[in-house]
Amino acid sequence: MLKNRVYFDSSSTTDIHPEVLKAYMDLLQTQYANSESLYDEGAKINRNMEKARSAIAGLLGVRADEIIFTGGSSESNSTAVKGVCFAQPQKKHIIVSSIEHASIMNCCDQLERLFGYRVTYLPVTPEGKVRPEDVRRSLREDTALVSIMHVNNETGSINPVDEIKEIVKKESHAFFHSDLTQSLGKIPVDLKHIDLATASAHKLEGLKGSGLLIRRIHVPLEPLICGGEQEGGLRGGTSNAAADMVFARTLRLALENEAKYSDHIQALHDYTKKGLEQIEGIEINSPADGIPSILNFSYEGIPSEVMQNALNREGFMVSARSTCHSRSAKTSYVLKAMGMSDARASSCIRLSFSRQNTMEEADRFLVSLKEVIKNYG
Repeated sequence: MLKNRVYFDSSSTTDIHPEVLKAYMDLLQTQYANSESLYDEGAKINRNMEKARSAIAGLLGVRADEIIFTGGSSESNSTAVKGVCFAQPQKKHIIVSSIEHASIMNCCDQLERLFGYRVTYLPVTPEGKVRPEDVRRSLREDTALVSIMHVNNETGSINPVDEIKEIVKKESHAFFHSDLTQSLGKIPVDLKHIDLATASAHKLEGLKGSGLLIRRIHVPLEPLICGGEQEGGLRGGTSNAAADMVFARTLRLALENEAKYSDHIQALHDYTKKGLEQIEGIEINSPADGIPSILNFSYEGIPSEVMQNALNREGFMVSARSTCHSRSAKTSYVLKAMGMSDARASSCIRLSFSRQNTMEEADRFLVSLKEVIKNYG
């Protein structure tokens, strides 16, 4: 952590775990050959990559050939949506929620504008959840894909993915994709009957530029990056071998620590939430049963950007909307979809906690927030 600064933005990215960093630095110095090379050094790296792939598969309960290494969740999401759709040209319908990550929303917009697809954007409840019955009603014969995120990155709302995936499987021929970027390593994840899933290392104390697409073997997929035979011919380009190899350690550490740190993060969330609720004018946007690592609130008298900058000067690193939209002055489409006003959606702040945060930091934050409201409210 940075000295005298408090990092409450772990849903945006995380500090690298010391074990992951050491393993990565060692690999950079010793295993730098191209994994596709035929000489001994390249073959060794290829074998180590496959060991990592098998280890990840074992941790997730899937087959090794169902793991595709990518550059991150945005690429994985785009590959899942476009790859499945392009592999089924006779099907031109997609179902997503209205609160998906920008990588899903913009992908669907492109498919509508340029490729003639029709996208159903499902509404959500005031708690930010998709209703399974809405999924059922929206399914069509030409539905190629249903994509519903597990945990929302702005509010922490948890979708009923287990119920939704059963509906998709039993009542349609569509494939089901779920973005697990904010849930894997934080809450239990069941991949049964999920056809495609997305994860990113840098949300798990791993490396930026390193992601996964879990694609079950029965799912047809067209590559978006054409090239060689890397990743089973589904993602061309020289492999980022060192990053791919340490993803296995990143995931193992995250899953091992999931239960260990859950009580600490829950207590920190509850303590901070209670403090926020005692400040006049604060509105809590995260649902009561959301993931504890995310706490979203609004103070309508101060726009998000002003609040962020003021808190930054006080030594606190926080977000508002998704970091992919952090430089946009627009209101949060997630909070708007939940039925909140423009004023509330344009004054939101997202706190996201990790195992490294402390109660003392929460106390300091609450004191500073009151001072910011006094000065700017």
